[in-house]
Amino acid sequence: MKVAEAVGRALYAAGVEQVFGVVGSGNFHLTNAMVAAGARFVAARHEGGAATMADAYARVSGTVAAVSVHQGPGLTNAMTGIAEAAKSRTPLVVVAAEVTRPTSNFYVDQEALGTAVGAVPMRVASPEDAVGQACAAVRRALHERRTVLLNLPLDVQAADAPADALAQAAPPPRRTAVEPSADEVAALARVLEQARRPVFVAGRGARSPGARDALEALAERCGALLATSAVARGLFHDNPWSLDVSGGFASPLAAELIGGADAIVGWGCALNMWTMRHGALIGADTTVVQVDDDPSALGAHRKLHLGVTGDVELTARHVLAAHGGKLQGLRTPGIAEAVATRVRWRDVPYEDTGTRDRIDPRTLSIALDDILPAERVIGVDSGNFMGHPSMFLSVPDQDGFCFTQAFQSIGLGLATAIGAALARPDRLPVAALGDGGALMGAADLDTVRRLGLPMVVVVYNDDAYGAEVHHFGPDGHPLDTVEFPPTDIAAVARGYGFEAVTVHTRTDLKAVEDWVAGPRSAPLLIDAKVVRDRGAWWLEEAFRGH
Repeated sequence: MKVAEAVGRALYAAGVEQVFGVVGSGNFHLTNAMVAAGARFVAARHEGGAATMADAYARVSGTVAAVSVHQGPGLTNAMTGIAEAAKSRTPLVVVAAEVTRPTSNFYVDQEALGTAVGAVPMRVASPEDAVGQACAAVRRALHERRTVLLNLPLDVQAADAPADALAQAAPPPRRTAVEPSADEVAALARVLEQARRPVFVAGRGARSPGARDALEALAERCGALLATSAVARGLFHDNPWSLDVSGGFASPLAAELIGGADAIVGWGCALNMWTMRHGALIGADTTVVQVDDDPSALGAHRKLHLGVTGDVELTARHVLAAHGGKLQGLRTPGIAEAVATRVRWRDVPYEDTGTRDRIDPRTLSIALDDILPAERVIGVDSGNFMGHPSMFLSVPDQDGFCFTQAFQSIGLGLATAIGAALARPDRLPVAALGDGGALMGAADLDTVRRLGLPMVVVVYNDDAYGAEVHHFGPDGHPLDTVEFPPTDIAAVARGYGFEAVTVHTRTDLKAVEDWVAGPRSAPLLIDAKVVRDRGAWWLEEAFRGH
């Protein structure tokens, strides 16, 4: 058995059952070995898309996924997706063929590339350590929540593996939940007993049903309102005390209630500039607490009054046991009525600025929220439009929203939706894109059709890079570099085998209703010509973070 086959089989034995990629000569044998062992391989049309599909699949499935790429350009093509995964601490293994001779045209310093974007570089240095390194890569990805770049030199791949190489291949043990200290649990219990207006903000580290149940029970005890970061949206869906997303996407009422809190507890949440609006949602006298099982995350973005090192679910359950009697906190009849009627963006009154030629993105999003089945999984690209599908389209739980925005790259939305769709095949996948991101990722429209995904792709088409138009336009800067002639994206989609509809007004969405009611035998693309008269509400907040 060659090393390439041994590593492929070892990765599957270690628990990697889903792999994405683009196959070339350098990763041909390894990828085929994974498939032969039992892994599912999805061929993307671009390595950047493959990396993002794997990222989204890992986030939604809760498992370690893999990306398989050719040496040199295969890896460089994938780097933006790898950077997003690394910044998001997604457990992911990038399996990259490698040439080590600097005279080769495929040579780049792959270890340096991985390090530069925050991935953990590893290398299979010899046939003897090949299987051990492959299993170690999976273990590090899982236990440290890291994106690992596993480089496989071509000469090592072609060597013979030891006869007993696969004997050591096995799944890593489950990650051990971090127990908080008794002193920190007691300190957090005291904070919550003294608070009169507490708010919980849950993030990526709280995205599990067990954590949700524990946080809801503790919030009920101390009278806290519930919110999430964008990446954890849907965690408290249907809870009557949920404020939805905290930060730049927050509705006016949500921002008001979070900003008025006397205690904010971030549960597996970084409380960064996006989630706290550069600190504007934290009052001068607010007690700020952060709970995270990684001590290096505590206080990384802002000064804390208390940092608790511990697993979110375990910590919440320990604090619940230590907390005194039930408190009313912010759970009053008046706030209950306000949350029920005004916390959702779709319930905030607005002036529809649509015309006969272009639809208001709010009107579009509200209509789609009503038309599309509630059991959905949404992937969102970046751009001026992104707040509308993110906040106007509801999701059933924390697995219903996949937000690959740590790097804020446009062009990742379609691949995000593909990966999420494969992780949740029981739900309708929805990709929400701008025209710029749609055209950047258009090659993987083929992947959607080839996989037979009953996906809805919604393109908020303003014929521009809208964020730049609305950020620089008011100052009189020329916009020729960020505005484009109209593109018939619906026609592009039909070329890939999609059904497609062009939407100018609300009545054009009848075709979407017909598709939902029909057999959904082909995916649907909605080319929505949206108004371009103003920037989105969250836009200036976003540009402050650059």
